[in-house]
Amino acid sequence: MTYYQAFIDNTFSDASDGKRMSVSDPATGEIWAEVPACTAADVARAIETSARAQQTWKMLPAIERAGYIYKIAEGIERRRDLLEELLVKEQGKTRAEAAGEVTDTIRYLTYSAEGARRIQGEILPSDRPREQLYIYRVPYGVTLGLCAYNYPLALIGRKAGPALVTGNTMILKPHEATPVTASVFCQICQEAGLPAGVINMVTGTGKDVGAPLVESPVVRMITLTGSIRAGQGVMAAAAKNITALSLELGGSAPFIVLKDADIDAAVDAAVIARFANAGQVCICNETVLVEEAIADEFTEKLLKRVAQVKLGDPKTNGGMGPVTTPDALARIERIVADSVAGGARIVAGGKRPEGAAFAKGNWYEPTVLVNANADTAAVREEIFGPVLPIVRVADYEAALAIANARPDGLSAYLWTRNPAVYMDAIQRLETGTIFLNSGITGLVQGYHNGHKLSGVGGEDGIHGLEGYLQKRTVYMAY
Repeated sequence: MTYYQAFIDNTFSDASDGKRMSVSDPATGEIWAEVPACTAADVARAIETSARAQQTWKMLPAIERAGYIYKIAEGIERRRDLLEELLVKEQGKTRAEAAGEVTDTIRYLTYSAEGARRIQGEILPSDRPREQLYIYRVPYGVTLGLCAYNYPLALIGRKAGPALVTGNTMILKPHEATPVTASVFCQICQEAGLPAGVINMVTGTGKDVGAPLVESPVVRMITLTGSIRAGQGVMAAAAKNITALSLELGGSAPFIVLKDADIDAAVDAAVIARFANAGQVCICNETVLVEEAIADEFTEKLLKRVAQVKLGDPKTNGGMGPVTTPDALARIERIVADSVAGGARIVAGGKRPEGAAFAKGNWYEPTVLVNANADTAAVREEIFGPVLPIVRVADYEAALAIANARPDGLSAYLWTRNPAVYMDAIQRLETGTIFLNSGITGLVQGYHNGHKLSGVGGEDGIHGLEGYLQKRTVYMAY
């Protein structure tokens, strides 16, 4: 049993009442670590120190703030092996996927640091003589980073990097299932010499820790990666203080395959985009919408490819690991059962894998459903797990209608060789990201955002950096 503490005012801290929470290994169900179950008093201390630190932090030149971020990125590289091990143990991703997450975290941080010389204002002509009009971009102040369990470290880098380089301080609240790498990240911040209070981190439940953070009038900007329901709760709680929000919420991405597609390439992309990280990626392929003319061929090839996805110990297996939480597993089992009751048919997986190695933990086989339609539970709901329903559609317009009828719109995939079709889709697909003849990816210089219920604001790139800045207009007579 290892104990990882919260981090407040540059000091590793216990909960004020001494209570702790346990952390389980998704592969075995065994409790292997503990963290503080922080209280409202701990939250208040984190908020106070963040606000105090921000007054000094914002006055530093951006390039000086960037220097600390580079040091943090260097510290992550030095601790790579440890961080990879911890990601496997607390989140359940394979070691190869964990290595990718560490690399992505470093990229998020270094890209943000590089943005120090790209924080730009504007100079505009005034209507009056001897007057100049300026628009400055200034930090919000204290920001709050609410992180999901699917990428416990990368989401910290994605949020803290741009927040800090733009002159904000940040309080991190990791998901209660995956708080360990957040504590190690704070160790790295301390070693990098980051001034006290610039990063604080509190662990605990949404009720005890998340709620007082979101409801605080001192917190002026909140960035959340999570479910639509979580985003709705945060938006409602933040309304009282008109707190700025960046909400990257869930979505059920359609994977549209038309009859002129490169079927082999589409099959490979569909499997990777569904079963990476056990299907726990916000922009994963959640439903295949395949044109009737090629549906049989596509399904046959997809099933052969899914059969190659191997389950096993994520520390050594390069295939697929468990889902992260027991609640996630129960949700997957419920959605599959509802789908079958509604007429869908399981043609691969559909249960906990057999064998002693899978008797405990949160394991579920790579699963494919056929005979699905727009009303099937696995199509209607975001699965966030290794289940892929296949829906046959008459043509592009039918697929587009199903995709756009959804209340969310985070991402979508379209496979076709017809330029007229994919140019039309750019105009008409109601989603924040479109992958055209492309597999799942996410580049730091891009922009990651959702439409409709999938959120407001966004992350990454120059637009993500600007999301941590507000505008201040100055009329200067001289």
